[in-house]
Amino acid sequence: MPVTATEQLQNLLGSTVFLSTFMSWLLAQIIKTLIDVFRHRVGPSRDLVASLLWKTGGMPSSHSSMVTSLALSCGFVFGFHSSAFLISFFYGGLVIRDAMGVRLAAGRQAQQLNRLGRELEERSGIPFQPVKEINGHTPAEVAIGALVGCSMAVAFHFL
Repeated sequence: MPVTATEQLQNLLGSTVFLSTFMSWLLAQIIKTLIDVFRHRVGPSRDLVASLLWKTGGMPSSHSSMVTSLALSCGFVFGFHSSAFLISFFYGGLVIRDAMGVRLAAGRQAQQLNRLGRELEERSGIPFQPVKEINGHTPAEVAIGALVGCSMAVAFHFL
């Protein structure tokens, strides 16, 4: 008998791999948003929602939280010898490396370009359109994110 769409959705939402991974991302984003609220005094509620759902960079890394929880959860469910664990482990390594390396470097370059562009605009009156400053992560942000991910995986699988 075929599985209905409702049953598939129930299976997904009941999966400890899905739940721990999603909740680790959400918890990291909530922590990041709370830090922004206390540090920067984030204003209107739409800014809070945007920060909660879309903010990149900052403490802790939701990227590393999510991929760490995914890999550890796959290890717990399918075994640490399984293809699911190995794929998620190496995928996680790529995501974390990208967040600390490429995105961090690109964000720093964008900051310098914007600084130079504003300076050029002030000195010569040439209009400047700033580029998006993509935020990467520092090793500390990645480490704390990974701890959040590990904690959520352990919590969902053993508590």
